[in-house]
Amino acid sequence: MKNVFRQGAIAPEFIAESIAKHQSKTEIGAHDIFLGQVRADKIDGKTVSAIEYTAYESMANAKFNEIRENTFSKFNITCMHIYHSLGNVGVGEICLFVFVSSPHRRVAFEALEYVVEEIKAEVPVFGKELFQDDSYQWKVNT
Repeated sequence: MKNVFRQGAIAPEFIAESIAKHQSKTEIGAHDIFLGQVRADKIDGKTVSAIEYTAYESMANAKFNEIRENTFSKFNITCMHIYHSLGNVGVGEICLFVFVSSPHRRVAFEALEYVVEEIKAEVPVFGKELFQDDSYQWKVNT
């Protein structure tokens, strides 16, 4: 699997370019995409302004590879890409981009949901929610 981690937010131009690169793969009939975006959550009267992502990169990459292998063994997909931010990502910016392609839409839908849920449950990526008042707390995945 290519490098999953990207420094900072995932740019809309990168997402568009990733989609465009698949136009030559004519066996694909469906793409499904998940974009995780940083929310301006209000917690105890404070508003999140950004999330700072860190990871145990070697362990996280091993988990991403395991998820990839499991997804290809469970679903008839053509390709799959995962990109996750490291560092600061501001409110409204994209921090997770998952892209699944298959010959048919139902498989793409099911595979994408599986991948996103596995990432949230299994991959050691940690988010520090940074508040507008310069305080922070560690994010709990839900």
